[in-house]
Order: sequence, then structure tokens, then C-alpha cells
Amino acid sequence: MKSGHSHPHGHSHDLRSVTARMSPVAARVVVGLLAATAVAVVIGVVMLWPSYRTHAIPIQFQSSGGGATTTVTGTVVAQSYSACMNPQSGVVFSGDASVLADPQGPCLQNTVALTSGRDKGANTLIEVPTNRASSQASTASQQLTPEQKARPQAGQPTLSVGDHIRLTEFSDPSGARRYAFYDFSRGTSMIVWAVLFVAAVVLVAGWRGLRSVVGLVLAFVILLGFTLPSILDGHSPVAVAIVSAAAILFVVIYLAHGVSLRTSAALVGTLSSLALAVVLSWAAVRTMKITGLAAEQTTSLQVYSATISADGILLAGFIIGALGVLNDVTITQASAVFELVGAGESSARATFAAAMRVGRDHIASTVYTLVFAYAGSALPTLLLFSVAGQSFTDLMTTDVIAVELARSFVGGIAIAMSVPLTTVVAVGLAWSGRSKPTPGVRDVDRPAPVRSAAPAPAPTPAPAPAPVRRPRHAMPD
Repeated sequence: MKSGHSHPHGHSHDLRSVTARMSPVAARVVVGLLAATAVAVVIGVVMLWPSYRTHAIPIQFQSSGGGATTTVTGTVVAQSYSACMNPQSGVVFSGDASVLADPQGPCLQNTVALTSGRDKGANTLIEVPTNRASSQASTASQQLTPEQKARPQAGQPTLSVGDHIRLTEFSDPSGARRYAFYDFSRGTSMIVWAVLFVAAVVLVAGWRGLRSVVGLVLAFVILLGFTLPSILDGHSPVAVAIVSAAAILFVVIYLAHGVSLRTSAALVGTLSSLALAVVLSWAAVRTMKITGLAAEQTTSLQVYSATISADGILLAGFIIGALGVLNDVTITQASAVFELVGAGESSARATFAAAMRVGRDHIASTVYTLVFAYAGSALPTLLLFSVAGQSFTDLMTTDVIAVELARSFVGGIAIAMSVPLTTVVAVGLAWSGRSKPTPGVRDVDRPAPVRSAAPAPAPTPAPAPAPVRRPRHAMPD
């Protein structure tokens, strides 16, 4: 008779059983490290909290009166080629523009209907010079095709009827209001693309994808509400970047992936790799003597405020730029380790080896992503340098290229080191509470099946050997 209680024979390898058997000591160590880091981040935020004082507007963003640039919206309603220097250019008027159309005219006259501002409902004229206006200036311009000559000159906008644009409002010497092209109006298109982005992420990743989007929004809140104002207040850009990056990691990782030992292992690996990236960034800037001053924005920032360190801004950019790829790699590694342990990997050594095989593939693909992303952003510069008539060595060692190469080198090293760092932490968490298997002894979470105490059946007796039959001989007559 068998007992009425039965137990499964299979070994439970789900993550709950693995977590239940983890050593509380390992968990306490990880939680303690993260708690200490969180306290340090809070202290850093308090010490570096910005004053939110009013800052002077940079010259390039000032209006003619010295205040902030005022912009209005408008829509291109008509355009035609004509002579340049139209007296209605930038002037407010009603009705049609006074333009003498000429298909071979050197300027493209764009009639714009103002849709906001004090002159809403009126029109203005935006004059865009084309390559025809300079076709006689150089031999290269004379070699352009008719289609190329009809295009706007370099630095001029390419407008079409129906385009929604933004215009700056300013006053001429007589005090009359005038308008000039400022930029395209991208509000609606950006909202559409943002909705498509969120929909795609949520459709594929579900609630976790939605939480990642929320985390991304909060990350930008930290950057815009704390990082930038704190640097403008004169605080160390490197210190602000480190505190901001750590705060963003806490928010993004736990919000997107939940609070667990798995995500905690990834967070420890990311923070460790980030600390390494800080040291590597500092060493790269010092040894390669890069300044970042080749970028126009950096030079403008130094002109605006001499208290902001160009080197510090460069380092801060390195640190914040490494967040995305490091988070991607460490989360993948931590998940791989816990899934391997949950699937029944034989030992901690085997788990580490299997997870590192996954990590090596991830390193290879991520390094490609990192380098080509930087190369894509520097593509216009690379095109100009390719026809500069200088040697490859000279081009590669210029400041603008050296900055991108340094980003790639630092990011690549940090990514490569984040894999073993995260894997070690995750394996330590997942295996520290598991004892080595003893021959003949079952694992603690696989109880042996309970059998009834019925006596064993008696052995069956061996069959008796068959009698030997002798051959029968014939009797003689």
C-alpha cells in the first residue's frame, strides 16, 4: 500500500527556488553596498543642488534688444524664383507678395502666412538665395548642374509650400517689426514619432517597456532639473555627472526591471563599470591631451562662462554617454546568469563559463554599435577631412577625431570589463547558498518520494533442470 502523499520527482529549477536557497550573507553584502551608494548619491545631490538663479542669455540666443529671442510660427503658402533684395523681405504685409517671377532667378521668394504672434493672419516674405546667386563666383559653382544651381546655398533652409516654420521677431532701426527664418516647426512630427516609439516599445515589451519609457523620462528630468543647472552654478562637471549617472541608474534599472537580486547584481556591475569609466575617461583626456575645443559649442560655452571647465564638460560627457551601453550589457549578463542557474547549470564555474560565452558575443556586437554610433555622428567631419589633403595620421590625431576615438576606447574598455564584473557578482549571488552535491544525497529542494513499507516479494525459485533423455537403441533379433 502506497502512502496517500506524493512528491514530484523533478528538480525545481525556477528562479523562486534559486532565490529561496541563496545565502542571506551574499544578499546582505549586495544590499549593503547599494544602500551605501544610495546614501552617497543623496549626499551628493544635497551638496551639489543648484540654486536655480537666473543666468545671462548667451549672445547667440539674444534678440536685438538683448532679451531672449522671440519666435512665432508660420506656414509657407507660396514660392517662386525671382531677383534678390526684394523690399518686402521680412516685412509684414497683407495679401500677395510683390514678386516678379523668373524661373532663372537667383533667389527663392517664400510667402509665409503668420499663424501666431502679434501679426497673426498677416504675411511676410522669406528670401532664400540659391546657388545661382554665386554661380559666377568660382569655377566650382559654374560646374553645377541646373538642378544644383536651383538649390539653396549652403546654410540656407530648403523650404516647400506647406512647410510649418518658426520665425524670429525683431525690430529694424525704424522700430518696425520684421521677421526672419529661425527653424522648422517640428512639434507635431516629434509628438507623432514619440507616440510611435512608445507604442512599439510597449507592444513588444509590455508593462516592462512602459516602465522603461517612464524611467527614460525621469532620467531626462534629472538631467534637465539637476545636472545642467548644477554645472551652470559652477559645480564640478565631473562630480555632477557621477552623482547624476548613479541616480539615473538607480531609477532606470529598478523601475524598468523591478527590485530583485537579479537587478541588484546588474546595478552593482553597472556602478562598478561606471567608476572604471570615470578613471579611464580622466586618463584618456590627460594622456591624449584632448580638449574638446574643436567643437563650436564648447568654445561658445567657454566664452559664455569662464568658470565652466572644458575638460570637466568633456569628462562629464564621457560619463553620461556610457550609461546606456553599460546598462544594456549588465542587465543582459545578470539575466543570463540567473536563467542558467534556474535552468539547472551544474556548478558556479560552469555558470560563469556559460554566461561569459554570452557576454563575449554581446561585447563584440556592442563595441560595433558604440564605435559606429560615434562614427556616424562625426560623418560630416570625416567627409571634410577625407579631402583635406592631409595624411591619415594627421587627421586621426586632430582634436575633433581624438575626442570620438577616446569615447570609443573608454566605452569599449568599460563594456568589456562590465561583463566579468557583473557575471562574478551575479554568480556569487545565485550560487553562494548552494552546497556542493554529495554522492547518494539528494538536493534539499528535491525530496525523495515516500514509499509504503510493504515487505519485499519473495524471490522466485530457479526452475529445476530438465531430465537428460538417453537415446533409445534397437534390440537385436
